[in-house]
Amino acid sequence: MENDKLIVGLDIGTTKICAIIGRKNEFGKLEVLGMGKAVSDGVDRGIVTNIEKTVHAIEKAVEDCANMAEVDIAEVIVGIAGQHIQSKIMHGSIMRQPTEDEITIEDVQRLTADMHNIVVPPGNSIIHVMPQDYTVDYEGGIKDPVGMAGTRLEADFHIITAQTTAIQNINKCVKRANLTSKQLILEPLASSLSVLSDEEKEAGVCLVDIGGGTTDIAIFYENIIRHTAVIPLGGNIITSDIKEGCMLMQNQAELLKTRFGKAIAEEANPNEIVSIPGLKGRPPKEISLRNLANIIQARMEEIIEIVQNEIMQSGYYKKLAGGIVLTGGGSQLQFVSQLFEYMTGLDTRIGFPNEHLGKSVVEEVKSPMYATTVGLVLAGFKSLDNREDAYLKRKANTGHKPKNMQNRDIIANNFFKAITDRMKTFINADIGEDDNYK
Repeated sequence: MENDKLIVGLDIGTTKICAIIGRKNEFGKLEVLGMGKAVSDGVDRGIVTNIEKTVHAIEKAVEDCANMAEVDIAEVIVGIAGQHIQSKIMHGSIMRQPTEDEITIEDVQRLTADMHNIVVPPGNSIIHVMPQDYTVDYEGGIKDPVGMAGTRLEADFHIITAQTTAIQNINKCVKRANLTSKQLILEPLASSLSVLSDEEKEAGVCLVDIGGGTTDIAIFYENIIRHTAVIPLGGNIITSDIKEGCMLMQNQAELLKTRFGKAIAEEANPNEIVSIPGLKGRPPKEISLRNLANIIQARMEEIIEIVQNEIMQSGYYKKLAGGIVLTGGGSQLQFVSQLFEYMTGLDTRIGFPNEHLGKSVVEEVKSPMYATTVGLVLAGFKSLDNREDAYLKRKANTGHKPKNMQNRDIIANNFFKAITDRMKTFINADIGEDDNYK
């Protein structure tokens, strides 16, 4: 495995911290070589609230992952989420010299780099700048302007920002765990790489990742991400409702939800009763599964209403031919996809990270619960492939050389031409026009 490229994804979630290491096989599929996870006590709704507990959980997850894969781990791709995440559409433009023949990769990169310098609200930092459609000399709807002629290059960009302190706390935890954060990625973007197909992104689809502390949303249309949002409600709030409504311990409520919970109350048998062991010296409690389902459905309906409101605000509700794809631990709740279909009117399926997975040593990673972590590994490989493609394209196409390289070539050519002309002058002066020396 020494010559293989290995990438590690680190998901710092509310309920668990998970690390996955993988490589690409000869068919382009991801092979998971190791996985580690730990209970997350220091994170609340995507925000690090206890540095020491989070560092300890990261160390345990990464150590278990490294031991399973029998490698040393130094760099990780880290996911970020939380209510502080914001997104908006911004417009950018640059002017090119009329003497330049065509738009190059460097021009596109310069336009994107300029967007990183825009003013954002105090206390926020930009984590993603994603181009939508390009415009060349006021001609819009262009997907890739490289190679086109034009002097004015414009584009709409999807800008995603996060709270600066939240980013710093995540980086601090990763650093204290003796790791380097190679890339910080919004978690719904990572999840989309593992559970969505290119056809769905082209047709229009809404990804809903129901995690422990947050529900993440990403809307795609024409293979471009159009809207992102993070809702501060997830599976943990349902567990808390069960705990209070049935007067149980937290672990009992979680077990009750995962084993017997249903998102639609009518699907639960009103005559079914579950007996829960009581506290020391107290009789067991009997919980009606119909009452349990009523508690779950009430909270799920609230989450779905917020999701639908986000879809409506994005303006893409009528363009989602691919419907809704649910993933994350909360998507494993029984009848949750049916409840989404009933309330939103959109086709809904459960997203499993199976399409991009090859043979793996851990079958558990095929669960929707690990869609984000698998997506982080895929995002790392995607960035690596993009850098390699850009390098090869520059190398193959001399017309796309950076300006400093072009200037260097011109100077060198003029220098050698001057030397050659001077040598010819000396030769002609010394030996005349003898044909043997021409």
